[in-house]
Amino acid sequence: MHPAFSVIFLTTLIGVGQGLFLALVTGQLYSLANLLQPQDSMSFYATGSLLSLFFLVVGLLASFFHLGHPERAWRSAARWRTSWLSREVIVLPLFMLLVAGYAAVHYFGLTKPLFVLQDVIQVDASLILGILGAVAAFALYICTAMIYAGIKFIEEWHSPLTVINFVLFGLASGFMLASAFSAWKGVDLVGFYGAWAVVFTLAAAVSRGLSLRRNSHLVHKSTLQTAIGIRHNSIVQKSQGFMGGSFNTREFFHGASQRTLRLAYGFFLGMVFLFPVLLLAASYWLASPYLPVAAFAVQYLGLMAERWYFFAEAKHPQNLYYQSMA
Repeated sequence: MHPAFSVIFLTTLIGVGQGLFLALVTGQLYSLANLLQPQDSMSFYATGSLLSLFFLVVGLLASFFHLGHPERAWRSAARWRTSWLSREVIVLPLFMLLVAGYAAVHYFGLTKPLFVLQDVIQVDASLILGILGAVAAFALYICTAMIYAGIKFIEEWHSPLTVINFVLFGLASGFMLASAFSAWKGVDLVGFYGAWAVVFTLAAAVSRGLSLRRNSHLVHKSTLQTAIGIRHNSIVQKSQGFMGGSFNTREFFHGASQRTLRLAYGFFLGMVFLFPVLLLAASYWLASPYLPVAAFAVQYLGLMAERWYFFAEAKHPQNLYYQSMA
């Protein structure tokens, strides 16, 4: 498939925003259970929520660049009964509204306890919005991933591993950003968020490794032989019937060389999984406030390369008919 950078930015940016919000809610739950020191509502939770909202808004804006008619974007929600894309279009603004509400409650200090749960956790409006937002965040991960995992004829995507990878990559990058945000704010939560970021990064390495192994051993149901109904072992297309490129050759094939694919493969493996973990480990030993920020920046660049490779490795069956222009 042809990797559209607008889609790459959309999926990675909203994934970061979702993960950061989940990290904030996790930190709040730990502090309410007296497992972490409580943080200031305005400077930490409200600001962190606005940062999460920023990533979500930028990701949403990026989505308009791959629409032929952006003014008709609202119509994409009409098929919610059968379309994962429509469900994503509905869940994303709902999640953004909950994040904005969570930020507003903390900003205006509306955190008076409503009731106490099991004499331990004081439940307030921010916690209720946080839990609802967490549910919406996971729903959004599933909707976004199922847009691709639900396409049966692109076998590289049609797997539960696609959903698992989207969730784990979002959590890893979100908690990595939470660690960087804590370091920037001078809050003693860098180790807490950093440890979770490493856990999710390693889990993502395992799940993505399994999907890469699966895809490398795929035996596709459609081949050049089945496409044209000829059972010959050696068939090579010499021409597709016209001398120039077309929508089919541009939209459904990336056009990159095998060398470029190998470079992207090695780049994202190092930038997503190896270097961020090493930078976080170095920040722990050196007590540097800048290394967690660098770890997030490095990992996000790797995530963009990973998402590019995710699209490039997918083989659309129509390419069986469009392998050569002349």
